[in-house]
Amino acid sequence: MLTILEGSTFCISDDRGDIAAATSGFFAHDTRFLSRLVLRVGGTAPLLLSSGRVEHFQAAFYLRNGTANGLPRDAISISRERFVGTGMQEKVTLRNETPERLEIHVALEAEADFADIISVKLHDFSLGDPDLAQPLPPPAPATHDEGRRQVSIVDPLGDLGTRLQFSKPGRLDGNAMLFSLALEPHERWDLSVDVLPWVEDDLEIFEQLDDERETVGDVVAAWTLRVPRVRGGWESLRRAFDRSIADLAALRMRTGEYRRPLFAAGMPWFMTVFGRDTAITSLQTLILGPEISVGALEALTELQAHVEDPAIDAEPGKIVHEVREGRCAETWFPRYYGSIDATPLYLVLLAETWRWTDDASFAQRMREPAMLALEWIDRYGDRDGDGFVEYSRKVDSGLANQSWKDSGDSQRFQDGSFAEAPIAAVEVQGYVYDAKRGLADLAREVWRDKALADRLDRETDELRKRFDEAFWIDERGGFYALALDGQKRRVDSRASNMGHLLWSGIVLPERVSATVDQLLSEDLWTGWGIRTMAGDAAAFNPISYHNGTVWPHDTALAAWGLARHGYVAEARRLGRALIEAAAHFDWSLPEVFAGYARDETPFPIAYPTAARPQAWAAGTPILLVRVLLGIEPDRERQRLVSTVTDELPSWLDGLRIEGVRAYGRMWTVAVERGHVTIAEGV
Repeated sequence: MLTILEGSTFCISDDRGDIAAATSGFFAHDTRFLSRLVLRVGGTAPLLLSSGRVEHFQAAFYLRNGTANGLPRDAISISRERFVGTGMQEKVTLRNETPERLEIHVALEAEADFADIISVKLHDFSLGDPDLAQPLPPPAPATHDEGRRQVSIVDPLGDLGTRLQFSKPGRLDGNAMLFSLALEPHERWDLSVDVLPWVEDDLEIFEQLDDERETVGDVVAAWTLRVPRVRGGWESLRRAFDRSIADLAALRMRTGEYRRPLFAAGMPWFMTVFGRDTAITSLQTLILGPEISVGALEALTELQAHVEDPAIDAEPGKIVHEVREGRCAETWFPRYYGSIDATPLYLVLLAETWRWTDDASFAQRMREPAMLALEWIDRYGDRDGDGFVEYSRKVDSGLANQSWKDSGDSQRFQDGSFAEAPIAAVEVQGYVYDAKRGLADLAREVWRDKALADRLDRETDELRKRFDEAFWIDERGGFYALALDGQKRRVDSRASNMGHLLWSGIVLPERVSATVDQLLSEDLWTGWGIRTMAGDAAAFNPISYHNGTVWPHDTALAAWGLARHGYVAEARRLGRALIEAAAHFDWSLPEVFAGYARDETPFPIAYPTAARPQAWAAGTPILLVRVLLGIEPDRERQRLVSTVTDELPSWLDGLRIEGVRAYGRMWTVAVERGHVTIAEGV
């Protein structure tokens, strides 16, 4: 399938440009505004010559006619050019390539079922099992205007519609717009179609599409010019970094009154705000500039819950998990708060953004929502008062698992049995530890609240000790449990979550070496990345979403944690493997890939429903550049520094990153003869 997108609007089609599959379509406002758009020339489907994306928002399809109704094969060359903005614009061109006059019938079939995006997604994730997804609504009827240039399809409820505006008059027959034409030798025929979704009779985009087609590319180019540039060094790293910039540009969206740029979580089913994904991607991409994390914090603050609502797992101070709009919001929810980790990650991002900016005024503005989030952790997150944050859904429609491994079967004991809620996920305790450490610094340095700072320091010291006692397991070389279940039993599977613990800093010094050994053991390390679950677990499956696959962001966070504890060679091993894996995915790391060992397969194996581009996968090469070169902010000296003290490997030599922004200034980071230098300026 071929996908193009702009913001949260996107189109999924086959390689000929046709929208015909159950999960393809043109989507906007989390609603499918076209479920079918099929071109027929001479009564048959054209044959493919070549097709592809021109930009993330534009695609081209080059076709030829088949033989039917007396039309000679390859007599007509056909092109389709497609653009996505707030609506969709399609340009179809036919050219007679013969020396004879040809009479041709062209049909463009169009249907809209106005299905919500989550219902369509379930058909993708069901992988052909009809019991896992409900039937989608039937297509709505189409009507034709008197001028024969416009087709309207209106949802039966009357509040949604799709209008197709044609540049030439045609005849509507059922769901098809028909055109009869005669082409002289080498004559061409052009048709332009604007697809205009409307919500509650809002058709302002009529005036926008032509202008958008000209300006979207300029906007993207302006953003990519503003972010740092990687030059020299290892070509694979440079290509992966550049592709990540392009993927993040494709995922940029705007939300809320601040009109700040944000990254949607992933294409195609997660083109919206996800609290966890937004926070992690913003942390990964801090070297791109602080406006990304500032915009994320402002948007998440705007979406912060202020009342209890069990139907959507909302509690005062909690950071949103997922935002939806349009038909999806009506069918499912406009906001859902079933995430145990978005709230502490929000606080981790706040503290890290302050470290990169030293912006006291912003930190002051964020104090009230930060304190609300902190109160949620202590009051609602720790529901039984044992000092750990745990989750259980309030209603059956909520997510059963609410940590980052949020599939229904992810919390498994070593013997394969399921952990029952409430569940205290291991990595979340690390996020809370890191969040409180960061807030202690803010309280001391910016808010001038020594009592709060001292209290948070005490709480983190106590949490670290209590955490080790509750989660550490001495068997099998020693490791941290995946979680505590509702009976406070250790969920004894070895999992990649241990890497997040190293990143957060909660691991006791005497446990670091054993934790590193576990992450790089044969059961967890594939050679391409770290498995989500160790190969000796009963529930292990290399193609199970969270029970044996490799998630690039997960391995990258582990690399960050290894580097923070001085295991730089091991961090480089993880980083290099991920970049080598990216080469097999056209340099665009997917959300997840299969957890087969590298010596079993000649390349990493794709996961069937992986999002790509996906925000925290795209953020992975950018984070790896930071980790590999040890780039860190030094707030006291108002400069960037490198934590690398040894000589870098030859594959990093000559690497140069220009335009890194921190403290309102630009910095250049370079590797020369195995050593990192950081200088102000470009």
